[in-house]
Amino acid sequence: MRAFVVSEYAHPAKIPVSTDAPAPKAGPGQVLVDVYSAAVNYFDILQAQGKYQNQPPRPFVLGSEFAGKIAQDSPIPEGCPFRPGDRVFGGAQGAYGETVPAQWQNLVALPDNMSYDQGAGLYVTWPTSYEALVGRAELKPGEWVLVTASAGGVGIAAVQLAKALGAKVIAAAGSQEKLDISIRYGGADHGVNYSKEGWQKEVLKLTGGKGVDVVYDPVGLIRDSLKCIAWKGRAVVVGFAAGDIEKLPLNLVLLKNISIVGIHWGAYTKFEPSRVQEVWQALLELFSSGRAKPIVYPQTFSLERLADGLVALEQRKTWGKVIVHVRESDVKPKL
Repeated sequence: MRAFVVSEYAHPAKIPVSTDAPAPKAGPGQVLVDVYSAAVNYFDILQAQGKYQNQPPRPFVLGSEFAGKIAQDSPIPEGCPFRPGDRVFGGAQGAYGETVPAQWQNLVALPDNMSYDQGAGLYVTWPTSYEALVGRAELKPGEWVLVTASAGGVGIAAVQLAKALGAKVIAAAGSQEKLDISIRYGGADHGVNYSKEGWQKEVLKLTGGKGVDVVYDPVGLIRDSLKCIAWKGRAVVVGFAAGDIEKLPLNLVLLKNISIVGIHWGAYTKFEPSRVQEVWQALLELFSSGRAKPIVYPQTFSLERLADGLVALEQRKTWGKVIVHVRESDVKPKL
């Protein structure tokens, strides 16, 4: 089968797509999913180079988020609600392959009004953003939220969710183009360019000198954001897309009476599995009501051009969710 196989650690730009990868077999509790669309994530770049915290044994197929159909020849484990041909989205190692084995518990039925492209980027991005805001920051209606990298995959989801939850949202990004996208597609109330020195003063001005109640940061800008966080504010560490793990001035944490919290959504299945179902129920209700909608980058990539998509993401040339077409589908969502 066609797949992006990592046999030796290297940057994805140096790895060719394999045309003769062995077809996967389902393990205990797994089903086989024919992948139509897969989502590009920054950690894919790290994993291909052996730099991610989760490294499967080599050789392995890269990718972790996808949407597709339960394969016609898939086994159906006891208790599994899915049947061959059912449209699903989910997460499993090997999304950049034509077929992926996945634990059925890690799959969700794809809503009828969503395309494979829209569904492919849901499984990691959206619950991360929802739980960060609701479970970790305990966001309340009327509060101010600062979202860094606001036009990226998790960022634009966080902007939409914060708005849906009744917050006032300040989008922060490194260019006017991305701020415009955050406002147009995400619904942000204001935009601030954090490539400009002293951008925190603009945040303080927008909030009437108070500062933001919540900082949502997938980049590594917690330290800089402490200059514009409110008394009893909550800063959520989502990731370090800028590359450096920050060292924080804890005297500011004390003086401003603030909380620094983390979100590691992938660990919830181990430590708090009951919360996973609650989060997905809330998200699916938001999608069905139209209060939230997946944002897909207009340019999609074939599996053979996956490396181009990853490089574009790495160079911050994209916004929303970048999608790879593993298989082509003629099935349109029911609108």
